[in-house]
Amino acid sequence: MLTVGTDNEGAREAWLKRSLQRIPAGSRILDAGAGELQFKKYCAHLDYVSQDFARYDGKGDGAGLHTGEWKHTDLDIVSEITSIPEPDHSFDAIMCIEVFEHLPDPLLAVREFSRLLKKDGYLIITAPFCSLTHFAPYHYFSGFNSYFYAKHLHDHRFAALEMTSNGNFFEVVAQELRRLDYVAERHARGRISFLERQCLKVVLAMLQRFSAGDTGSSELLCHGYNIICKKL
Repeated sequence: MLTVGTDNEGAREAWLKRSLQRIPAGSRILDAGAGELQFKKYCAHLDYVSQDFARYDGKGDGAGLHTGEWKHTDLDIVSEITSIPEPDHSFDAIMCIEVFEHLPDPLLAVREFSRLLKKDGYLIITAPFCSLTHFAPYHYFSGFNSYFYAKHLHDHRFAALEMTSNGNFFEVVAQELRRLDYVAERHARGRISFLERQCLKVVLAMLQRFSAGDTGSSELLCHGYNIICKKL
């Protein structure tokens, strides 16, 4: 069965669920850029607080990839992520999941997280290494590699406890090849032919074989990095 390129979201969410269990019960956690609160279900043991700027409506500007609808009526805090109306050192943990690419200046958000977190508080981050335009016009960066985190988290007094890649080069290529039919129909007024579809299956099989034997291509490209830090 060809599964290469299909597990980006599933693998990331499984990692997040495990990571949130590391946070002691009763800890106050901020879900920064919470959107539709899709990760609240993993925080039953925590004092969960959600924040978002609440301006994306699901339709966007018509460019890129969109959800069609987007609900943000259940947020606890509506504010800019760089200026959250909470006191200094008021959270035991913060998670910011697939948000950085939508921020005009992600470093200002990192600085705000440093302000809000208590000493030894947890910061959980994921963001794409490389992404197609989505949620436009609120899409400002195509992605972040490990060097971005190593440099800027250290500069803002965070020590990484874990930084792992999600996927690898072959998984990312396969993911984007699986979008080919959609993109061709939308932007080239064409569909993949039967013969081309068979060729695509051959390529996906090759990518699955390479992915199974991968020895470090994630350093070139992956879906993104999963990170847990502690505030120093």
